[in-house]
Amino acid sequence: MKEFIETGKIVNIHGLQGEVKIMPWSDDPEFLCEFDMLYCGKNKTPYEVESARIHKNMVLVRFKGIDTAEKANTMRNSVVYINRSDIELEEGTYFIQDLIGLTVKDADTGKEYGIVSDIFQTGANDVYEIKGTEKNYLVPAIPDVIISTDISGGEILIRPLEGLFDED
Repeated sequence: MKEFIETGKIVNIHGLQGEVKIMPWSDDPEFLCEFDMLYCGKNKTPYEVESARIHKNMVLVRFKGIDTAEKANTMRNSVVYINRSDIELEEGTYFIQDLIGLTVKDADTGKEYGIVSDIFQTGANDVYEIKGTEKNYLVPAIPDVIISTDISGGEILIRPLEGLFDED
């Protein structure tokens, strides 16, 4: 598993005092406001967070040492990362990047359906795109279908809804 997790992108500056505007890549923008340290750019340079707040579904952050619009502007278009060790996820929740590439198998028969290739966040529940050998399938990530997820073991066990994997 990767040490750093992509969590947003600095898309603009805000005001003249060095705040940056981050487009969050998480379910809830408030999530980003919980961190004392964020990492920016390809080198994942650490920046201490002085303040963070939500503004129109964006996160406005002031970093220590970034106190002018000019300094903030140099950070524009940087990807923002969080350190995995700074996070404690609730049981049954996962980072999307950890799910991509997992093998999906039938919980009852052991039949392999394919690999998780993408995840769509629909609002009601996530939907996993499974890349099979012949075609792709969409699997709802609901408790009736997802039986277990083993990140370290590299697999997800499912009990498919009737007709989900029927051939056309």
